Amino acid sequence: MDNKEIDIQAIVKEIMAELTQNGAIDPPQENPSPIPEQQQAGIDLPDPSLPENRKKLGVANPYDPEGLRNLCSTTSARLGVGRAGPRPRTETLLLFQADHAITQDAIYGEVDQEVLDKFALFTVHSQVESRVQYLLRPDLGRLLNEESQAIIAERCEKNPQVQIVVGDGLSAAAINNNFPLIYPVIMEGLKAANLSLGTPFFIKNARVGIINDINEIIKADVVVILIGERPGLGISDAMSAYMGWQPAHGKTDADRDVVCMITMNGGTNTLEGGAFVVEMVKKTLKYQASGIALREKAGETG
Repeated sequence: MDNKEIDIQAIVKEIMAELTQNGAIDPPQENPSPIPEQQQAGIDLPDPSLPENRKKLGVANPYDPEGLRNLCSTTSARLGVGRAGPRPRTETLLLFQADHAITQDAIYGEVDQEVLDKFALFTVHSQVESRVQYLLRPDLGRLLNEESQAIIAERCEKNPQVQIVVGDGLSAAAINNNFPLIYPVIMEGLKAANLSLGTPFFIKNARVGIINDINEIIKADVVVILIGERPGLGISDAMSAYMGWQPAHGKTDADRDVVCMITMNGGTNTLEGGAFVVEMVKKTLKYQASGIALREKAGETG
């Protein structure tokens, strides 16, 4: 403690002693009695994350209550939450903070090894070295590191019609919650269509564009990546299925198709999502195109 801090403390003590001597304040108690329980401050609110409370209207005396309820029922956006003066209501703020915490868990979480083991998926890595770098350098998430390139070259079937890969993306929860449900649907559908399938695997710290780098090695006709979407304040476990015809370096989102918002929590359920993926793969193989090119070819042929 330096001399400046000591001097300030001495001055404070001197002032407090003078105020006590003059009767301006009561002398400090050596053993203050505890505050009675009934006088202690506290917050007693219902759990704002429960379904009945998430959709609870916070606007006091709305002009059209029924209209406001109908509007709020059409979206997961935060409508009709009300306010306390210029500030959000306590329930609204607590729900926002709870949802934000869930999104952080999704972004920084890990895909359960049990999920990968259940479907015999081995793991490879992008060029990202940490989760912080993953968020700052999307370009590195689109490329495999050298070790992973060698592993894929050694362990994967070459030249299949369809290659399935899994990436954590921006939500590990999306893979943990949805992949075990959607993967069997996709595999059964592709097998029923008599399509040759590659060796599936998992990519840590993956971005969608990594399918270009993967297919430089595997040379599949169609590559599908099941990947976690960016979590939102309300749904944090949504998964997307991106796919492209013969992905290669230089191809972009314009060359891909996607089935998005696959989740059991208010999006496309995994059964329907899996069926959509299978149909999109079959369509891609039929026209030998994806993305904008697929729209053009499918439109030309009716």
